[in-house]
Amino acid sequence: MLEVLVGLAILIGLVGIVIPVLPGSILIALAVLVWAVLTGTTQAWLVFAGCVLLLAVGATITWFITARHTRAAGVPGRSLVLAGLAGIVGFFVIPVVGLLLFFPLGLFLAEYLRLREPRRAWASAVVGLKATGLGMLIELALALASAGVWLVAVLGGA
Repeated sequence: MLEVLVGLAILIGLVGIVIPVLPGSILIALAVLVWAVLTGTTQAWLVFAGCVLLLAVGATITWFITARHTRAAGVPGRSLVLAGLAGIVGFFVIPVVGLLLFFPLGLFLAEYLRLREPRRAWASAVVGLKATGLGMLIELALALASAGVWLVAVLGGA
């Protein structure tokens, strides 16, 4: 039963990476931590350490890639924060889909207010969206690897 609940929490964490309403990587790490504590074996703690390492690398790479690409294009962090806030509002206005609509719209609007030129604002917003998407894919790949490490340990009887 423990493994089923932890597996569901990991699945929710993976969804949280793609639809960033929940802190996906943190949720996965906490789920594996609970499993390691309750399992109590050395192997479980090693699995936890490996999972946390993968998740930390994923989150760090995501942050650096997003920051590097957006800075290189001149997109300020303020625009990404405003887009994130717009995405959160959108999530509640139009559940789930609103996030996917309001984030890019918020980014474009923030860049338009900054640049006052629609073409440049759109180009800047596209760079921000690509960087965010690339970062999300990298974090998801490493979170999936972390989930795989846990699953192999569970199926192997850890």
